[in-house]
Amino acid sequence: MIRLLVAATTLGALVGIAAAQTPKKAAKAPKAPPVTATLPVVGEALPVTGSATWSKRTWLYDVPSQKDAGGKVVIHWFCSPKVKTCADDLARIVTLKENGRVYIVANIAGTKGQAKKLDPIRESEGVGRGTVAFGPNVTKMMKQTSITGPASVVVDLDGKVVMVATGSTPADLDARDKKVSELVATIKEYVATPSDSPKGIKPGDKFTLSVSIKLASWLTYSKQAPSEFKLTAPPDFKCDAKELKGDQLKITDQTLTASVTCTAPKGSYEARGDLRFSYETPNNAAGIGNEGAKWKFEIKP
Repeated sequence: MIRLLVAATTLGALVGIAAAQTPKKAAKAPKAPPVTATLPVVGEALPVTGSATWSKRTWLYDVPSQKDAGGKVVIHWFCSPKVKTCADDLARIVTLKENGRVYIVANIAGTKGQAKKLDPIRESEGVGRGTVAFGPNVTKMMKQTSITGPASVVVDLDGKVVMVATGSTPADLDARDKKVSELVATIKEYVATPSDSPKGIKPGDKFTLSVSIKLASWLTYSKQAPSEFKLTAPPDFKCDAKELKGDQLKITDQTLTASVTCTAPKGSYEARGDLRFSYETPNNAAGIGNEGAKWKFEIKP
């Protein structure tokens, strides 16, 4: 009897220890609250795909393309088929798109059929110029941001918001169009900078003549057509080269530089440099640049 009692006591103790050592199931993590869509503010970075708070959307065409939007002002346009002024603003947005320097991401709070009626891209007419989102997620997003349309978020080439326009009066739309036109007017594929004309040069002194090209950030120099520089100078100029091609020109980041070093005897001189180069867009379209520089200077003892 005593042995049975001891055995029972021991077994009970072991069961108690095992129960104490059994880990408790971890409590379920609370669900993250749903993200509420918000409009960006001026100065905020906004990718062409939109804010991280914006819902996943359904697209009439491809998703927004950073390649297609490179070198363009981006307009995120919001509208609803139930708002009369949206139809009026559609004509304005189409006109801006036709500029060729504007990329439209349209968000239409409606069905696919309704979105087609407010589509500023116009299918094949707008290839590479934008895309259109539609459906319940767009409707939800616009409701959360308290906009019905027309509304526009304008993004400059540096990817930062420069204007959030939610008004629909003619004056409001005029202000947006003016802002976009001003931004477009500043777009340049490159900036050419020639060196200054030599000063204080004596006979036999070395002097440098150069031309630099700073290519826009969304472009790249093409390797398909080598760059070329030609110097037109008086015959008594002695230079390390009067023609440069391909690798003889220096490229550092976005800057291409053609540079020659010369000497000349006493006299008054004029020289000219012509630089030809090629570049590619994000979509591999080719571009050609031709820039010239003139130098006028005097060499005397």
